[in-house]
Amino acid sequence: MTLTRVKICGLRSGEMVESVGHLPIDYIGFVFAKSKRQVPPQDTGVWLQKLREHGDKPLAAGVFVNPTIEELRAVMTAAPLDMIQLHGAESPALCKMVKEAWPTAEVYKVMSIPNDSQALSEETVAKQCSPYLGCIDGILLDTYDPHVGGGSGKTFQWSVIPHYQSWARANQLPLFVAGGLHAGNVQELIEQYAPDGVDVSSGVETDGVKDIDKIRSFLERMERT
Repeated sequence: MTLTRVKICGLRSGEMVESVGHLPIDYIGFVFAKSKRQVPPQDTGVWLQKLREHGDKPLAAGVFVNPTIEELRAVMTAAPLDMIQLHGAESPALCKMVKEAWPTAEVYKVMSIPNDSQALSEETVAKQCSPYLGCIDGILLDTYDPHVGGGSGKTFQWSVIPHYQSWARANQLPLFVAGGLHAGNVQELIEQYAPDGVDVSSGVETDGVKDIDKIRSFLERMERT
């Protein structure tokens, strides 16, 4: 059994939440930022309530891009989340405010990896990440895309992962990897880089809709059966 945590992101219906709720995954994710996968907080709250009534265990994560505290409060009131994933240019100060406002929720800062990521070094990564120490509970790497907040279906240059991993481990923070993951490459990622968690969205979809067979295949490749 792999120790790598699994997050299935971009769920958009109560039926899909129910379908994946009993699978061996750690997080289910919902997008509240402007996106083709954006969902209403009130609907999400209903889906989560039904999931909890059935005793299913995955934690709930929400994806936000440069939210205000007021916007976060509206979502957290309607749909209490276990993880707040900040996918924009959120400052350490804002992350700290979020962490203090919702102390029981994990706060993850997404680091978007650009096309010229080969220029990244351990020093530049430390300079990027260190201001967030004490303000977040983990980091997530995703492919930079100027038009979408994740779920682009594109991978980034995985060779930069060790730079972030070194910083995260030195500071006892978990590191998740997203960006173009699917059943065909997740095993390679885990074997080569052993991230603490993986985050998949478009890689388990068919025609833009979550595909339970692709989710099962993804989990099988992770030996989550």
